[in-house]
Amino acid sequence: MQRALNVSWMVILLGALGVASNATRQLPRAETVVRPLTYVSLEPVPRGRSFEVAVVAEIQQGFHINANKVLEDYLIPTTVEPDLPKGIKLVEAAYPKAVQKKFEFSDQKMAVYEDSVTIRLRLSALSEAPLGEMRLPVTLRYQACNDKACLPPVRKALTVNLQIAPAGTKAQVLNPEIFQKK
Repeated sequence: MQRALNVSWMVILLGALGVASNATRQLPRAETVVRPLTYVSLEPVPRGRSFEVAVVAEIQQGFHINANKVLEDYLIPTTVEPDLPKGIKLVEAAYPKAVQKKFEFSDQKMAVYEDSVTIRLRLSALSEAPLGEMRLPVTLRYQACNDKACLPPVRKALTVNLQIAPAGTKAQVLNPEIFQKK
């Protein structure tokens, strides 16, 4: 009798693990839910000039990411953190307004981004910024969720390529559709 009970529990446990395994297979890997692209507003960037960098995050349909200003302390906010090289200064980080929505897994509304979100950094090329090509590392941090569950948080390393030129160099405006003032 005891052996039959043990076998029954084993079958139930394996069945439960199979169901959990199937549920897990239905969710994508957390790092694949958001496809970030980086953009710069000027080419080249003259020393002594302000410019912008944008991270445009395309969010997989059916998912959202937490906003930068979350409504609950336990939620992981979306951030873009630059690793500023010598001669580049962060002036301001601008996050868009979030949408507030209620999901099955929470009793409270959440502030989220859906579809696509553009996060802009206003930077300044100081007079001592090294001339020539520059790789500006930025890290996008987010947690993606669907209407039932959240995936593990992700930190994605990105690179913004830009060209630093002497002060007074004429700069071409790039990507105006991203950087136009709203």
